[in-house]
Amino acid sequence: MINVAEYQRKTQETGEEYPLLTLEEFFVGNDDEYSIAPNQADEGRPSLDEIYAKFKSLESKDNIAWIRVILHDDTEIIERDDGEELALYGDSICVCTCISQEEVEALIDCDWLQSGGAMEIDIAEYINDYPEIPEGYHCLRIEWD
Repeated sequence: MINVAEYQRKTQETGEEYPLLTLEEFFVGNDDEYSIAPNQADEGRPSLDEIYAKFKSLESKDNIAWIRVILHDDTEIIERDDGEELALYGDSICVCTCISQEEVEALIDCDWLQSGGAMEIDIAEYINDYPEIPEGYHCLRIEWD
């Protein structure tokens, strides 16, 4: 999981208050099961490790350009007596792909994920600094309620 210093560096470099994070930056070392899809965390939603493994396996497919985590605006740096702590919360997962919404939903298995599904988005409406979107690709947002 991205640490406070890396998060601050990323916000300064990108100019984004809530920059897109790679799967590693969000999931690796993150043990807060409520940091994404908290309403489904106790309702049978796969664990963060399982969600990470699923999306990581898709990231290398030829029909997927990139996958990033869109942060929730509850993300913040908290001042503690012993230093700063990053309270990291994901809102949704963005998949840049050339396949259809239905194909992505099946590939991800949105039922298993307990997701509301995939919806096409204009990533530029959410964030200014995002990876290149290749010709013929579009962005789908995997979201929960």
